[in-house]
Formats: sequence, C-alpha cells, structure tokens
Amino acid sequence: MFTTLHSEDTEYSADSVEWLPENDPDVGYFACGTYQLVQDETESTEEAAPKRPRKGRVYLYQYEATNSALERLQCIETAAILDMKWLPAWSDDSNPHLTTVNSLGQLEVYEFQRDDKKLQQRTCFSLETEPQEAPPLALALDWRRQEEQVQLAISDSNGGLHLLHYSPQGEVIRERSWSAHGFEAWTCAFDRWSPHLLYSGGDDMLLMAHDLRTEQQVWTNRAHMAGVTCLLSHPRHENHLLTGSYDEQLRLFDTRAMKRTLAELDLGGGIWRLKPHPVHPNLILAACMYTNFSLVQLGADDPGLSLLGAYEEHKSICYGADWSPSCGKDDGALTMATCSFYDHKLCLSRVEISQ
Repeated sequence: MFTTLHSEDTEYSADSVEWLPENDPDVGYFACGTYQLVQDETESTEEAAPKRPRKGRVYLYQYEATNSALERLQCIETAAILDMKWLPAWSDDSNPHLTTVNSLGQLEVYEFQRDDKKLQQRTCFSLETEPQEAPPLALALDWRRQEEQVQLAISDSNGGLHLLHYSPQGEVIRERSWSAHGFEAWTCAFDRWSPHLLYSGGDDMLLMAHDLRTEQQVWTNRAHMAGVTCLLSHPRHENHLLTGSYDEQLRLFDTRAMKRTLAELDLGGGIWRLKPHPVHPNLILAACMYTNFSLVQLGADDPGLSLLGAYEEHKSICYGADWSPSCGKDDGALTMATCSFYDHKLCLSRVEISQ
C-alpha cells in the first residue's frame, strides 16, 4: 500500500508538514517546520532545560509528479515551529500565504512568491503576555475565511486561546484572548459548518466548544482519558468532529449529542494530527506519535472508523503529516508527506488504496 519515494534529513527535529492546497497535477509545493532544543553544554541537563532556547527552520519543497523529483527550494532560520497552515490566495492574481506559530509565542506569515518559488516574510505578530512574563509557546493554529479577511485561532502552552484577523494587506489585528484550559491547550479548530464555533483541546483532558458571538462556553466534554491533542471538523459530514488524544483513541462525535461517541478506534501511541484527503475526505491520515502514520477510513453512510494500513518508515515520534492535493492521473495513487522528530526525517510516499 505504501511506497517511499524520498527520504530527507531535515537536520533539525521535524514536526509539521503542510502541502500548498493548489491543485496542479504535475507540480506541488509543501513546507516543513522543525523544532530544535539548543543544549548548553556548560550546564547540566536539569539546570539547562528551562533556559534552553528553541530554534527552528521552515523548509520549502517542490515535488514534480511526472518524474518523481523532490527539490528543497528554501531554508528559513526562525524560532522553533509548532504548527503551520497555508492560507488560500485572496484572488487569482495574488499569492498564497504560509502562517506558522512558534516557541516565542509568535505568528509569522510568509508570502509564497510563485515566480521566484520562495517564501518572503510579511508579518510577525506576538501573542499578548503579562509584563515581565515569558511568552507561552504558540502550539496550534487554524483559520477560516471571514468576508474580506481571514480569522485565525491560536492555542498556547498556558491554556490560552487567541482570535486574530489577518487582512490581504498583511495586517494582523487581535480580536480577543482568553484562558480556556488549566494546562497546555494543545489544539484548536474552527467548526467548518458553523461560523460561530471554535473547538479546543487541552492537557487537562477537556474538549471544549466556544461560541464566538457570545464569548461563552457551549459545552465541555470529558470523554478523553488523557490530553486532547488534535481536532478535525469534517469537511464533508456536518456535525462530525474527530478527536485525537494521548490516550491513543481516535474518537468520532456528533456535535449535537456529545454525551457519547459515534465510534472509537485504538491507534496506539497517541494521536498528534488528523488530515483528511482533499479529494477523498473519508480517508484520514493520522500521525500516531509513538507508533506510525495510520490510514483510517471513515464510514460514509454508517458512521464508523476502520484502519486501512500503517506507514512504518519512521522510527521516531511521528508528528507531521499531510496529503498532496493531487491524485495520480492514471492509477489514482495518492501522495503524502510525513515527518518525525528525533531522527529528523521527512518522507514522501505513494499510497495505493485497494478498492
């Protein structure tokens, strides 16, 4: 089912991969983010750990499907990257933007300049912190279109959530920030079907829904046995919310009846990311931290979850995963990019689905 096309050393520990969603059957672009702790060799590990700075890189790659060639186009030195998302181009003649969140509590925005095939930084915005307080790590990022702007949601290591607006001119405006979780807010995601709902999950084992109109909490779900680490509001099935957790369970909820799950699947190792295929969204790629990258089928008619296969190439923490937006012209094979942490490994793979 899986064939590795390329294996790349990212040098720094790799934790995020995002394909540019534009659908060109021949050429695709994707970014990879890295996170590296800087060890001070003059101090012991215990003493140095709280003081160690974190550095990172953003890599830009080009993949040509016709000859299966992979090229690293750019390397940008920055703070450690924890999450990234591509924003769509505002119009046919404008460029898409890559947004990243990092260990300094910053949102960085890069414009992808198509002609030069490179990223150019547009904006760097810092999350609000108390005076003389170290900034939290910005852990997760999501976005949605809102008229002529993009609304961004960011969660942080203090349990906070932040709503921002980003304009086509590159201006970032804070809408509001609030404390939601008692420990790290590992993840946040907009409801794809309702413009007023934002979900968040934290290390306090809580899954929450927030009404962005009233600034009130809609509900709190306590089904998880460990921290809630990733969320997916399904793009095709209204009211379907999938969650991943350190407790290793992939859960499917109906957001209208949150007291029990529609389905559960034990994937092992804790689940860090969930990515539906852009053309076949019932195929979900799951980054299962301490085991592998798993391919899961969501039942189209009868809600259910089934494991189709597992990509075992990575031997370290499996963090970053995403699908190429293009499908094979002739055989319908799919392409995915995955990356892992301590072995700083990026893989590009071909996936064949048995019908």
